[in-house]
Amino acid sequence: MTNLRQVLALNMKKRRNSLGLSQAKLAEKMNTATTYIAMIELEKKFPSVEMLERLAEALEFDTTDLFSVKPLPGDSIKKLHKSVLLDFEKIISKKLKEL
Repeated sequence: MTNLRQVLALNMKKRRNSLGLSQAKLAEKMNTATTYIAMIELEKKFPSVEMLERLAEALEFDTTDLFSVKPLPGDSIKKLHKSVLLDFEKIISKKLKEL
């Protein structure tokens, strides 16, 4: 079974990165300290209900999605994109060796 702190930390970090936000920018949007954001992502702190609501709003996310254990829609697309790029690299590398 997955720990709730782990799920929150992972989803928070993934969403923050997908929005191109640093911990500092997220903290600024939430009007909190950067160290607090870091502590949540490191599973050292767990936010209050009020902070969870502020976090979800800052991440443009439903509060319940912060605790979702299913893959986020963007994750599948990113994996496919990475796979396609790796395939292209292999094909190009092979063709260059043939030359």
